[in-house]
Amino acid sequence: MDLLNPAYVTPLISLALLWTVAVVTPGPNFFNTAQLAASCSRRHGVVASAGVATGTILWGLAGGLGIKSLFTAAPMLYLAFKIIGGCYLIYLGLKLFKRSAPAMGQSRLPHGARRSLFSAWRLGLLGNLSNPKAALFVATIFASTMPPSPSPMLLTLAVIIMATLSFSWYSSVALVFSSARMADLYSRSRKWLDRFAGSCYMLFGAHLVANR
Repeated sequence: MDLLNPAYVTPLISLALLWTVAVVTPGPNFFNTAQLAASCSRRHGVVASAGVATGTILWGLAGGLGIKSLFTAAPMLYLAFKIIGGCYLIYLGLKLFKRSAPAMGQSRLPHGARRSLFSAWRLGLLGNLSNPKAALFVATIFASTMPPSPSPMLLTLAVIIMATLSFSWYSSVALVFSSARMADLYSRSRKWLDRFAGSCYMLFGAHLVANR
């Protein structure tokens, strides 16, 4: 069977290992998912995870099509992508800083009701797509694990594996941070946690803009 061919198994295992390390390393996607799950609901966190997975699919397809070569051939495009992505992350961080803390005893349900599931998915998607380093990392993984001319089936399997790993990890994060204990901790510490997450967003964004 083709799927058991070593020409498929070896690069896919290598890709899965490298992508697992990338996914579990805390970054904007982690803070997005955890913050939504704790402040809104478990469903919002899981839907945001689906948004991250959607972004992973797009990055995976771009990596398979050689986005690294595109950025190398058009460095100004990469620079523009970095600046736009960094500014978006800074914008998210400022929004968290400006958000007022809830009144004592206020439940998280009204806040969850104000944010639609679509907006949670969109936040997960844009949070993933706003980091051009993800594109370069995906391209590097493809370049180091895939053969020079991978078949469409191999590329499809690679993208599926990456999206599945992303969704599984961030859904797990959502489940943890949506628990009653974590929700209570978040409600008592929301001001400082939001400021911490906002600081991380702004640091990530400033790092993207500053490092050219």
